[in-house]
Amino acid sequence: MRKKKLKVFIAGHKGMLGAAILKKLKKKKNFKLFYESKKKLDLLNQKQVDTYFLKNKFDIIYLCAARVGGIWANKIYPANFIYENLTIQTNVINAAYKSKASKLLFIGSTCIYPKHCKQPLKEEYLLSSKLEESNEPYAIAKIAGIKLCESYNRQYQTDFRSVMAPNMYGEGDSFDAEKSHVISGLIGKIYNAKKKKLKKLSVWGTGKPIREFLYVDDAADICIKVMNIRKEIFHKLVKPNLSHLNIGNGIGISIKNLVFLIKNIIGYDGQINFDTSYPDGHPKKVANIKKLTTLGIKSKTTLDKGIKKTYDFYLKQKFK
Repeated sequence: MRKKKLKVFIAGHKGMLGAAILKKLKKKKNFKLFYESKKKLDLLNQKQVDTYFLKNKFDIIYLCAARVGGIWANKIYPANFIYENLTIQTNVINAAYKSKASKLLFIGSTCIYPKHCKQPLKEEYLLSSKLEESNEPYAIAKIAGIKLCESYNRQYQTDFRSVMAPNMYGEGDSFDAEKSHVISGLIGKIYNAKKKKLKKLSVWGTGKPIREFLYVDDAADICIKVMNIRKEIFHKLVKPNLSHLNIGNGIGISIKNLVFLIKNIIGYDGQINFDTSYPDGHPKKVANIKKLTTLGIKSKTTLDKGIKKTYDFYLKQKFK
């Protein structure tokens, strides 16, 4: 007898991670994939989400949809970051429960951890002290998403999982000045400085903060592998009130060294000045990934190779 295909919904399929997960799942024959444009399904609209989920009865849900951006965007649009993320998460997670979905994966960020935190960041450090001010609204929304998943698991025995990723980058990233993350923003900025033959380029902050970066294809692979782990194995590794899992590679690099790495890849020979009037954000943010490696899951792409791939993608988008 032919095995029935599992129905999989990807929320946020046009985003960097959602697109990468979709691309990988399309290669597998045992899934029937669902994804919708915002015009057809507004995740901020509870009635639309409930109706769509109850109609389709998904087996697996990847919750990649989110309002995201760098320090500048978090500073300018704090209300959007907390409202939109809370609303999307609440609608999707509750609809997953109501429609009796077998599994859900909620994707968050390591910015959920306190500003001054022991390093590397262990899952146990969540809510141990004050958050970083520049992205507090976004972090609070993501923490609420973790607790939503945990609460449904505890009350209704659902299998809703959460993974917290470091800074992601790669194919599908936004190079828009407002929406860009660290690497994509620097690629756009340094490339433009090269084309304009600028002798000097100003970069925000001191350059001292240390960050961990995960190539998006690696992140997608990790998310799919986490969802493939049997329920009893996954929930043996985590606690009911501390069920999120750090994903990444556990390797940090200073923003200053990152800037010079990108500068060399692009071939810009101008001077870099660090503008200390702009905030740095977390002083250091590198995840402890012991639980992830316990599951036998690792990332593959080195930072140097990943940036080169991202730069190639940027050039293709720019000149297509």
